[in-house]
Amino acid sequence: MSFDTPLALTGPLRKPRQMLGEQEYGGHSSIHDDAMAEKLGFKAGPIEGPTQFSLFPPLLAQIWGNAWFERGCLSAHYQNMVVEGEETRAFAALPKDGAMSTRVWAEKADGTPVLEASASIGPGKTLLEERMAALRPPEQLVILRDLKLGMTGAEDERVRMDADQNMGALYPFSLNQKLAKITENSPWYSEAKDSPWGRAIIPLEMVSVLANYSSGQARFPVKHPVIGLFADQEIRMIDGPLFVGEDYVLRREIVALSESKRTESYWVRTRIFDSAGKKQVAEMLLNHATLKHSYANYEAERAQA
Repeated sequence: MSFDTPLALTGPLRKPRQMLGEQEYGGHSSIHDDAMAEKLGFKAGPIEGPTQFSLFPPLLAQIWGNAWFERGCLSAHYQNMVVEGEETRAFAALPKDGAMSTRVWAEKADGTPVLEASASIGPGKTLLEERMAALRPPEQLVILRDLKLGMTGAEDERVRMDADQNMGALYPFSLNQKLAKITENSPWYSEAKDSPWGRAIIPLEMVSVLANYSSGQARFPVKHPVIGLFADQEIRMIDGPLFVGEDYVLRREIVALSESKRTESYWVRTRIFDSAGKKQVAEMLLNHATLKHSYANYEAERAQA
């Protein structure tokens, strides 16, 4: 007897930790600072969205094995903020035999949605590609007025992540400090002898840190001071995984501009290449949503346009 009942893998409840309380960009505190978050109308500084990405590799490795770390893609739309002390868990719908994509999601302990996502292996349409295709052109940008589709970073950015390397003002902690608090740890993240690839690999959520580490070098002309947040994020391995202590080259491009009632957004695709800058090994798509009311001159400049 067979059934067509949809089934899902479920992870345990976890308490993700806040590690961006001291984050700075543009010379001021970020939304992850409690005082700044409360000033903007939020109850506390949210935990950074990709922290939740660590909930998924145990489930997706169960479905696709090591291929998930080599060619996997997690494409997520963030739905509700999580603050320290709240519990979250991940779910992954079991795909049919041979399927290369499935639906995944995360919820708080009370069922409040945290994110919805697609998970997949290899090329193919993702949740964020579908969301981008449905975007309407922005009516009138103020904070992002000087941005254009196709705009690229000013230069190649050269980055690496060593185990004890502080990742700067945007990410004031090291990989080892993250591993002391990460929701799902693995010896693959720290011990070369335990890794199937013979080297320690960068956890999925820390790929976001690596890809954003040097983002200021792109010099995209966003008006400041302004507060932003991650609204959508996709991390894709092409020839992965990425390795601790390895040099990489990053190249950025603005691939979409959008607007909502509260935000102006610029979508950046960051391609990650090997140290020679010749072979692409991974990429990240990120929707930077800037809060209109965090920009002091927003209404005045909009009226003048």
